[in-house]
Amino acid sequence: MAEAYPTPVAGQRLTAALLRSMQPQVAWKTADTSVTATTTPAVDPHLTFSVEASAVYTWVGWVKYDGATGGDVVLSFSVPSGSLGEWAGHGAGITVIGAASTPTLETDTSRTNGYMQRSEANDVTQSRSFGALGVGNALTVFIKGTLRTSTTAGTFALTWAQNASSATATTLYTDSYINLQRIA
Repeated sequence: MAEAYPTPVAGQRLTAALLRSMQPQVAWKTADTSVTATTTPAVDPHLTFSVEASAVYTWVGWVKYDGATGGDVVLSFSVPSGSLGEWAGHGAGITVIGAASTPTLETDTSRTNGYMQRSEANDVTQSRSFGALGVGNALTVFIKGTLRTSTTAGTFALTWAQNASSATATTLYTDSYINLQRIA
């Protein structure tokens, strides 16, 4: 059965805080962020939220990036202690054949063209790597998931780095975003 959070009751005073808790939170990148020669995921400076203890959230988003072929990008999430949940990212796998290929995988006896697509379900703190086609050839990852916090409030944030260390920068671009909605 579908529910709403929070559920106002008859006679309840509608306050700004109550109305605000009903709205989704949206974080978007207001500037490009680049990393070079690092495979240690760090919190993105723009895609960060404060979350409450003992709460349930869903999220959807879109990440635009580019980087060196072979450097790729790895995405994950930082969550408060004890949190559970799952996420999926729909984007190019790390086996990217070439920028000139069509966006479908074609395999025959002499060649393979196209992009391998990733769509696995992941634990909320598990990282996933996505392929890159070189600087100037932007790709995207559509992300969505759930977060169930334990008794600890804290920060929910996208973390990311290069999948393989490269002297060529991997960049997450302006206008990437996450829309977070509390549902319980």
